[in-house]
Amino acid sequence: MRNSILFIFIINGFVSFTQIEITDSLSAKDAVLIALKNNYDIQVSNAQIDIAQKNNTWSEAGLYPTVGLNVGYNSTIQDNSNNPFTFTPGVILSRSLVPNLSFNQNLFSGFAVKISKQRLEKLEEQSKGNAMLVIESTILDVLKAYYSARVQYDRLNVLSKIKLDALNRYKYYKTKNKYANSSSLEELQFKNQYYSDSTNVLVQEYSFKNAMRNLQLLMNNREIDENIDTPLLTDDLEFKFPIINFSEVLNDLKTNNQELKNQVLGIEIQQINTSFQKSFLYPTLSLQGGFTPSKSWFRDLNGTFDPVETTVLNYNGSVNLRYTIFNNWKNKRAVEVSKMQESIAQINYKKMEKMVSSSLATLIDSYKGNAKLVDLSIANIEYVKKTYGMAEKRFNSGTLSSIDLILFETTYQNQMLQHYEFLFNKINTFLEIYRMTGKLRLDYINQ
Repeated sequence: MRNSILFIFIINGFVSFTQIEITDSLSAKDAVLIALKNNYDIQVSNAQIDIAQKNNTWSEAGLYPTVGLNVGYNSTIQDNSNNPFTFTPGVILSRSLVPNLSFNQNLFSGFAVKISKQRLEKLEEQSKGNAMLVIESTILDVLKAYYSARVQYDRLNVLSKIKLDALNRYKYYKTKNKYANSSSLEELQFKNQYYSDSTNVLVQEYSFKNAMRNLQLLMNNREIDENIDTPLLTDDLEFKFPIINFSEVLNDLKTNNQELKNQVLGIEIQQINTSFQKSFLYPTLSLQGGFTPSKSWFRDLNGTFDPVETTVLNYNGSVNLRYTIFNNWKNKRAVEVSKMQESIAQINYKKMEKMVSSSLATLIDSYKGNAKLVDLSIANIEYVKKTYGMAEKRFNSGTLSSIDLILFETTYQNQMLQHYEFLFNKINTFLEIYRMTGKLRLDYINQ
């Protein structure tokens, strides 16, 4: 996503209350660029593009002639001892060396060469389009994994802070009761709360580690093991989203969405295939030529005559015109079937166009709803922070019970955890919209 917007480096200090060791820093942009470099699917797509580019030549389409060289060597023993009608009586050994140089040039084949070249060009475009889809999918998956890990990171921060508060309260009442030589309900409650918060933090640690492991897997940057390195995720969940003109993106969906563009390429390839099948309805004209020198040796094994050596040079050339008058309407059926397949491709395009448009409209509504939830959540957080702070002051002054304080703390905790979920849902829908409108890959393709 755009560097000035999605990749604002907001590095929050994190006082670790867990067993996780922060080893490095990682931004969302860096995570995507690493994945684009190392991802196996992208490497395969690049190899497929190279194959399509190598095949996209006039020679592959059949424009140039073919030249072949064939060398034959024959050895024969002929026994004419009992043949009174031969001019070469005896046992004759004959050997011959016959090289052949042939030439074949297609002069006309119903424009099949030109059509084949057009098809190869479209296949190269299709390979690039498929690679773009893989790149889009990789970018989207990495960004989702990055911000998912960031959600788990922030949730861990909240739970760790609450755990520390419970620990401090428990230690305070434990020390107080030790010197007072008594026990209190508050000590037991905060001890229980501390153990409960410790459990929540431990579970959240595993969630964060799993999210980071998933991100590292998509990045394919290093071997994943039990002691996975945990970098500091520098991009915050709260950033300013770019403004999207939703009416404009819906109108420009056909030209920007990569899936629809690939579908259009599929239709064009099928149309070219129809033209290729029509080329078989035309006559074909070809030119053949050849040069065949031969050298032979004859020798009578009985020694009745001296060895003989002969040399012959053969030149040949021909122009061949071929036209199929009747082959059980095979060529006509092939054209009709290709036209049907072309109609199917167009129907599939219309189907995909409606599905993509409907999905985009749903995502836009979902994004607007998530944006409103985030705004309400921000307002609610300000409220719960104030009420939780007031509750702590009243508890410290002795006008609020520990049970009521824990209720305020639980409300604060739940609201903070829910807020991060709302933020991630907003980011998630925004990334989906950005991908469908073709903008996501444009921000990285020239990096």
